[in-house]
Amino acid sequence: MAIRRALAAHTTLTLAYVDEDGPQACAVLYATGGATASSSPAPDHAPDSAPGHRPDLGSGPALYFVTATTTRHGRALAEPDARVAFTVQRDGQEWGELTGIQGRGRCRILADAERAAGWRVYTERFPFVEQSDRLRDALERTTLWELRPDWLRLIDNGQGFGHKEEWQRPEGQPLS
Repeated sequence: MAIRRALAAHTTLTLAYVDEDGPQACAVLYATGGATASSSPAPDHAPDSAPGHRPDLGSGPALYFVTATTTRHGRALAEPDARVAFTVQRDGQEWGELTGIQGRGRCRILADAERAAGWRVYTERFPFVEQSDRLRDALERTTLWELRPDWLRLIDNGQGFGHKEEWQRPEGQPLS
């Protein structure tokens, strides 16, 4: 699916949040997995280019990133019911070929078996982490987060100016 491919094609997202000091944004490296770190992607049910197509992403992709809970954004994300918005895109694109993702969702800290599964996804995407003892040790002591989008929009001007595809988590479906 186009949305999954776009998420898999990039490694950096800009995460926006609000805390007691107001709105802020930060960039984080991320890896993406299926509905959970151990599940496979949902099958395609309609062509990506169908008019009004709403891709079947199952319960949605999971995005994994590392950041300490002592950072401003880490503290904000750890708040109960914290919501985030984010974008994913490559720098330096020409207007007519602009492609990117907009999204909203919630983040949560992973622990135990979920952390181990998310860590595998993260280090498969960034193998250099495992190749450096110093970096691996530092990141293993840092909090691993899962971002679960509840809404995603792909913008792909390469398919026509303003071309959009959207996905929304089905009503009442849990985040994990």
